[in-house]
Amino acid sequence: MSRHPTVKWAQRSDKLFITVELPDAKNVKLKLEPEGKFFFSATAGADNLPYEVDLDLFDKINVEESKSSSTSRSIVYLVKKAEDKWWSRLIKQEGLRPVFLKVDWDKWVDEDEEDGKPGPDMDFNDIDFSKFNMEEGPSDFDADVPEGDDDDDSDAEGVVEEEDSAHSEPKAAVPPSNEPEAKASI
Repeated sequence: MSRHPTVKWAQRSDKLFITVELPDAKNVKLKLEPEGKFFFSATAGADNLPYEVDLDLFDKINVEESKSSSTSRSIVYLVKKAEDKWWSRLIKQEGLRPVFLKVDWDKWVDEDEEDGKPGPDMDFNDIDFSKFNMEEGPSDFDADVPEGDDDDDSDAEGVVEEEDSAHSEPKAAVPPSNEPEAKASI
């Protein structure tokens, strides 16, 4: 029985990055088919254990323009999509994904960030950071507030109040008991 190596993936509108993590892989075979079939097999380890991955990709691919590169730790495939469009997932199968299939967050780029520009909520070009007075350091956030103009109640003031209240009478009295007082006998 074959084992499954860890497979990571990421995409752009025109290509997929599929990384098979299998250190010291030997007898590596890859079969790509235009309708979206991805088949990988290899042996690895001291016992030359067989590993394989058989995936039905979400859509069609361009086999002629796809490439691969291997290192001692993994095999990376750059698979060209037949159409330039974002896929909602890597494989046709809906629901739970295979446990060996993971997102490659090191290569992942969101669809709205593919052009190299930050997304609409991440454009800081119109902000002048020099006005934020950041060179003072993290302990000096209230540097521009004059002494004594502090409106917040700090913990230090609360400690003083607690110390003062410890020496005063209690605020709420305990209700008197209906029980007669016990007298001590000698």
